[in-house]
Amino acid sequence: MLTLTSQHAKGDSVSLLRSSALRPLYTAEQVGELDRRTIASGIDGFALMQRAASSAWHSFRARWPQARTVSVLCGGGNNGGDGHVFAALAAQSGLKVQRVTLKPISELKNDALKAAELATAAGVCDEPWRPDLVLSGEVVVDALLGTGLNGEVAGRFRDAIKALNAAAKPVLAIDIPSGLAADTGAVLGVAVQAACTVTFIGDKIGLHTGEAPAYIGEIDFRPLGVKSQAYFDIPPTAWRLSETLLAEAFTPRKRTAHKGDMGHVLVLGGAPGFGGAGLLASQAAARLGAGKISLATAPEHVVASLMRCPEVMAHGVRGAAELGELPEQSDVVVVGPGLGQGAWGQAMLQSALNTDKPLVIDADGLNLLASHWADTRRDNWVLTPHPGEAARLLGISPKEVQADRPAAALALQQQRGGTVILKGAGTLIAGSRGLLICPYGNPGMASGGMGDVLSGMLGALIAQRHESEESAWLATVVHALAADMGATKHGERGLLASDLASYARSLINS
Repeated sequence: MLTLTSQHAKGDSVSLLRSSALRPLYTAEQVGELDRRTIASGIDGFALMQRAASSAWHSFRARWPQARTVSVLCGGGNNGGDGHVFAALAAQSGLKVQRVTLKPISELKNDALKAAELATAAGVCDEPWRPDLVLSGEVVVDALLGTGLNGEVAGRFRDAIKALNAAAKPVLAIDIPSGLAADTGAVLGVAVQAACTVTFIGDKIGLHTGEAPAYIGEIDFRPLGVKSQAYFDIPPTAWRLSETLLAEAFTPRKRTAHKGDMGHVLVLGGAPGFGGAGLLASQAAARLGAGKISLATAPEHVVASLMRCPEVMAHGVRGAAELGELPEQSDVVVVGPGLGQGAWGQAMLQSALNTDKPLVIDADGLNLLASHWADTRRDNWVLTPHPGEAARLLGISPKEVQADRPAAALALQQQRGGTVILKGAGTLIAGSRGLLICPYGNPGMASGGMGDVLSGMLGALIAQRHESEESAWLATVVHALAADMGATKHGERGLLASDLASYARSLINS
């Protein structure tokens, strides 16, 4: 296994994967420190601001090469300074520039003032913001607030952001869409909806989770020439996964491999009336290469299971006593899909917890943990909650989970042990070795059974001797990319959980 370092919430460094498949992600405070170190190393602060504005200008030109007019909205800090320099560069390149200021130039200081004076010297007029102002540019540049925002957007900044969004013009956000929290991806009252975000020095964790995917557009990361020495003792807060991870993990099988080498997955799920969920998990496990899959489900679901997927060994069980040796014969137990919260489901979960085998717990398995096993902790399980399930496990509201998803994922992992996959846009994976974010997936996944498929994929990878935390990274990426393949081919609407298995098979064999 390759190695890298990451960081828990408390700041202790831990060993992880080192790979080109991972991009380090930082908090706003960490990026601020990197900025300070760069200036202390001898690079003038205004020169660094010019680098940022130049990078934003090149990003703008690459995306909108035909644009002849641009509106630049400038706030009062360094982010606003970036905007002023951008306005100067645009004017010098022959564009007609509308420079809208949210803070009077006479009140600016230091580098921001130098930037504003540079734009004025380039012949760009200053147009103070007013409620009836019309944004005349073909494209709008957002340089209003940057990463230093702590509370909700208010006053004229709130009005300007609302007007910008209502204008329905493409937006280039400098460093971060204004109003988006750099550390959590939460919207602080209102936020700019950008078509592209060009971000500097360190990629921000809040650009990749929470509400961010609906606001950032494409991300263009520019390090601005910051030397690697500046980063050495600032461990990233998280890592962004890449699809190139799959090529490293899914190497060709040995020519002598047999099904015993590929592991045995036991799925406990499908209470009376909920047979589909367990079958979805079982089929996904089969398509991800598990050698054997046993499904313990309510007896009335067995015939349908055999007709749908005869490769799955379906067992009709009325209670835990009828499981027999299945838990001990398996390499991993997946419990939760269609489990229900009645006596049958409780008995199945208790049977899983009685084994020392690796576990994957989803859906009602998580709800039962919250209500009946509140103090249970294990190192060899993977929990896969959506925000509502995470809220029940943590004893808080879903809104609180979504307000700071990274903190919620880390808190749940610290309380429960093992590995936690907090599902949703910008799925987070928290384990003993750090926090990772999956940037893939699409709104077509907002349909029933998607979590069941992820659980089955997880079980299959663990059964094939992938360590549990690594399996969480891999399964999350495969699951999301499979959904993206399906959406690309047929569209997001109508994407079914059962569609993912065949796309996933292609991904792990390419």
